[in-house]
Amino acid sequence: MRVATLDIGTNSVLLLIAETGPNGLVPRFERATITRLGEGVDRTRRLAPAARERTLACIEEYAREIAAHGVTRAAAVGTSALRDADGGADFTAELARVLGFTPRVIDGRREAELTFRGALSGLTLADGPVSVFDVGGGSTEIVEGTLAQGRAEVGSAGSLDIGSVRLFERHVTSDPPLNDEMARVGADIASALATAPPPVAGSTLVGVAGTVTTLASIALELDVYDPARVHGARLTLTSVTELSDKLARLSLAERRSLTGLDPRRADVIVVGAAIVRAVMRARSQTELVVSDRGVRYGLAEELARA
Repeated sequence: MRVATLDIGTNSVLLLIAETGPNGLVPRFERATITRLGEGVDRTRRLAPAARERTLACIEEYAREIAAHGVTRAAAVGTSALRDADGGADFTAELARVLGFTPRVIDGRREAELTFRGALSGLTLADGPVSVFDVGGGSTEIVEGTLAQGRAEVGSAGSLDIGSVRLFERHVTSDPPLNDEMARVGADIASALATAPPPVAGSTLVGVAGTVTTLASIALELDVYDPARVHGARLTLTSVTELSDKLARLSLAERRSLTGLDPRRADVIVVGAAIVRAVMRARSQTELVVSDRGVRYGLAEELARA
């Protein structure tokens, strides 16, 4: 069976087309497109017309890929931007006309569950407690669970309103960011993390989504993004701290020229890196495992079992 799943996020839209195999899902086609759907949502609580147009154009392209790949089952979910914005339901209906099926706007708990199961797909980890965190454009999900004989079970989960786009638009107006601006970013992050599910002693920390994979790509100095090298890579707190400090010192033009950094992510990566560093510190972790997978993989596993 061939399934297709879409994750319509605040900063990017991700497509997975995969087949079921004896050892689980086998990805056949993947695409990630930065559309910045959540542009201005933290301030206006509405989807900007340009952001809608960019995202709709992306979905139209994805719909063509789904049709071309002979997909048996398909599903799409929308996250923070569609949860928070007035008019999100109207836009979802517009997307449904293009796709032929209706994307579901999911709450933070549901997003966290899909993130946890999807993030662990394809990773080789020891059984035991696992903490998974996903730094998105509008929110950050932190999930505590366990891994036993290859089966991932969710325990507690929390969704925090500290996404890279949200906090960048809220606090950063200078280039490069001023120390005071980054201090305000840090204060918001610390306040939100104080409400996160408590970490379990001895947990393996797994980071998922574009911010974490971008930091890995920069650290690996990848001229061309390679999911095979990024998925399962490890980042130390020392390397994340050094990267975070470096990114905050560089101008936007300088960040855009960095090897491994998609220029379209060059503005908000400063805030995203600060969130990753804060999560690691708050959970007393010296290392994280990078996952190139997430919501779309968790959703695909559900479709394959249905």
